[in-house]
Amino acid sequence: MLKAKLVALVCIITCLHLSAQDSIPTPQWRPQYHFSPPKNWTNDPNGLIFLNGEYNLYYQHNPFENKWGHMSWGHAISKNLFHWKNLPVAIPEMIKGDTVISIFSGSAVWDKNNTSGFCKGGKGCLVAIFTGDQPNQKKEAQYIAYSNDGGISFTEYKGNPAIDEPGNNDNFRDPNVFWYAPTKQWIMTVSALFESKIRFYGSKNLREWHLLGSFNANSVARECPSMVPLAVDGNPKHIKWVLMVCAGNARGPYMQYYVGDFNGTTFKSDNPEGDTYLIDYGDSFYAAIPWRNAPGNKTVLIGWLVPGKAETYPWKGQMSIPRDLSLRTTPDGIRLFQNPSASISNSLAKYSHGRVFSANNISINNKVVQLSKKNEFNNNTNWIDAEITLNKASKFGFNIAEKRDANGIVIKKIIVGYNVAKQELYVDCSSSEKDYKNAVNLVQTMPLKAYHNKINLQILQDKSSLEVFVNHGEKVSTTVIYPDADATGLSVFGEGNAVISSLKMWDMNNND
Repeated sequence: MLKAKLVALVCIITCLHLSAQDSIPTPQWRPQYHFSPPKNWTNDPNGLIFLNGEYNLYYQHNPFENKWGHMSWGHAISKNLFHWKNLPVAIPEMIKGDTVISIFSGSAVWDKNNTSGFCKGGKGCLVAIFTGDQPNQKKEAQYIAYSNDGGISFTEYKGNPAIDEPGNNDNFRDPNVFWYAPTKQWIMTVSALFESKIRFYGSKNLREWHLLGSFNANSVARECPSMVPLAVDGNPKHIKWVLMVCAGNARGPYMQYYVGDFNGTTFKSDNPEGDTYLIDYGDSFYAAIPWRNAPGNKTVLIGWLVPGKAETYPWKGQMSIPRDLSLRTTPDGIRLFQNPSASISNSLAKYSHGRVFSANNISINNKVVQLSKKNEFNNNTNWIDAEITLNKASKFGFNIAEKRDANGIVIKKIIVGYNVAKQELYVDCSSSEKDYKNAVNLVQTMPLKAYHNKINLQILQDKSSLEVFVNHGEKVSTTVIYPDADATGLSVFGEGNAVISSLKMWDMNNND
């Protein structure tokens, strides 16, 4: 009996200790220019729509705890994709008697012609389409809710679920809906993981849906699908569709895309058989979906940055930087390009409050040049844009989140580097992230060719996130990091003679 009481006491003390640890504020990891909720858990972005001059970001959210659970739709709005105003929960978890319906991922559309019959006062209304998950029954179906107050609050459709197919289990989710003008109907892409397929449904009224067809996702489970049309090389007469899907492997979550054609019922991929086109080469970018109706006819993608093993408080989870999408013709074929949204990148001087450093033709010949200063570029909130002429260098790169010992020796750092011989960009976290990453992800690489012996790097470091855009959006690598509070140094290095043709840096600290 005494032993049992001692075991119980130890368990209580341990739980209290762990709870106290989880409640310790971690401002050293709170992103400054990426969206994160004021408190508690977030994951997938949902319901992205530009409405009344504002970007609406709904997101998977636990309103009660700093961990996954009680899935609801949180809500934030922004006029510029940089400053966000958080609003009350838009669609809370539903409880109907003994049945709990979690509000999983989905999309939102503006029903301007009231095809649904949900809209009041002769105006359009916002219609959300999402997966209702019933964990006790291991069942998922597609649900509808609508808003007549601009997306602040929603009313559940009385005919829910809108799509509930016999035999479906808990792997039928993530509807993404858009208007397809040629057939004058709404189109839904939704993941049927149990079939390894992306299904296409059609509807004239957003309430009654019929199956149009499906796309075989190579017999690998896929989720969070979305599909958008993009002009190739900016030519509006040359449109290709991009189908984006999410999956996972031994390295963790990842996203891939297919380029092809859509005729209203069928998607035909142009990707060569067996080729995988990655949206991001890192280990953290996931569940991304686009704003389809952004100003300037832009398509803007945002994704969830999957948290690592560290506990952050009072929030957990953040979004990527919003990315402008385009299709461009390359020597390898038509490829998806992603750049930090111009809504943000065109205003960096304002958002950094003038903390800008600019220089040209900096020779880096077998040396390390310190870039962090006492009051600038030492907060792990750096935005770097660099054009590098490689000359005969064997390696080149930036050391970020540097930590030095009492003798001034660097003992921790994260390297964003380029290996000339391997034609490979690498993000090396091995000296600092062993407690937070699986061994397979401590060094992450992507194939990268230099053009005219030059490469372009945009490095977005924001406390606990790192996004590297290369060659003006050709490829991206994203990872989540957890530097020590005093690991804030920044330097550049070269092995052999490299020249930074142009360097511009913005210190983005303290811009909540």
